[in-house]
Amino acid sequence: MKNKRWIYLAITFAIIVLGLASRKHGDILPEFIAEYSGDTLWAAMVYCGIRFLFPSLSILKTIVISLLFSYCIEISQLYQADWANTVRNTTLGALIFGHGFLWSDMICYTVGVSLSAVIDSGRIIISQKRNP
Repeated sequence: MKNKRWIYLAITFAIIVLGLASRKHGDILPEFIAEYSGDTLWAAMVYCGIRFLFPSLSILKTIVISLLFSYCIEISQLYQADWANTVRNTTLGALIFGHGFLWSDMICYTVGVSLSAVIDSGRIIISQKRNP
């Protein structure tokens, strides 16, 4: 169980690096990838982070929690109080909370969590076949 946790943590950090790289080097990526990869990777990071924190949680529960968390963050962007915008105007605040509500972000979150769950399910199936 502990090894599985550290794998999720390592994947979480790898996704963070990929997400930051997609933002920094978006000019060399195809436009579609540059536009949507950051939010998709953000949701994948949330999924892996939850799997790290709660490794015994079922994949379905992880999906639900990841999507609820991601959607709540996105919906919170509709709230534009000065103090909230001050937080969002910091680098870390912008990366975590974003700036403005977009329906396309909701789609990216759904895709990111779904892809993560499919990959995670595949990993579990392969692991079970190797170690019956």
